[in-house]
Amino acid sequence: MVVASTRKLVTTNFQERVADGLRQMIITGELGPGDALSEVNLAETFGISRTPVREALKQLQIEGLVEIRSRVGTFVAAPSRREINELFEMKQLLEGAAARLMAARGSIPELDAMRSNVADADAAVLAGDTARYADLVREFHEILIVGADNGKLATHYRILMNQLAYGRLVKTSLAQPGRSLDSEREHHRVLDLIIDKDGAGAEQLMRQHVQASHHAVMAGLDATGPAS
Repeated sequence: MVVASTRKLVTTNFQERVADGLRQMIITGELGPGDALSEVNLAETFGISRTPVREALKQLQIEGLVEIRSRVGTFVAAPSRREINELFEMKQLLEGAAARLMAARGSIPELDAMRSNVADADAAVLAGDTARYADLVREFHEILIVGADNGKLATHYRILMNQLAYGRLVKTSLAQPGRSLDSEREHHRVLDLIIDKDGAGAEQLMRQHVQASHHAVMAGLDATGPAS
């Protein structure tokens, strides 16, 4: 009984390691939509048996990150245009709510972190460092979610971001002419409203900011070959 339990624990740990690794590669764009995922190759890459790999892929399918096609294979999920639109609509609602909740909390550590983030982002935009600014954009939104101090919101938000593979889409958005500068101005305005404890204003502006990013993403996808 003890041996069986130990084996199950080891398998679970391997499964989590594979799931975490693949999730990160999908989110950052290292693995792109439609890329094939071989159980054999993944088992060799991670130095483990195929069983935890198979279970990890099932887990990622539940999360909406991979697609398992019977008798065909397993692939990185490729969200349709409709799915991307729907996910951004949910992002708009969640981040708007997060801005309102954070504004109600007053002086908190996340507020100082957001000020620092915006200052660093100003420098990145001025230097034309889009890659650095993309990292700071993701950080800004993460600070906002943490600052809302709502565990349920945060859980749903992170699942949503994983399904969007948001790291890749941020780069698509910022590739649009002038979007980096506009995005940073929008971050400044959101921060000012949060500092002023204007929850309604912060929520409205955050939703407008997400909508602007959404439009930039779709324009970028149209230019490079839109999702079906």
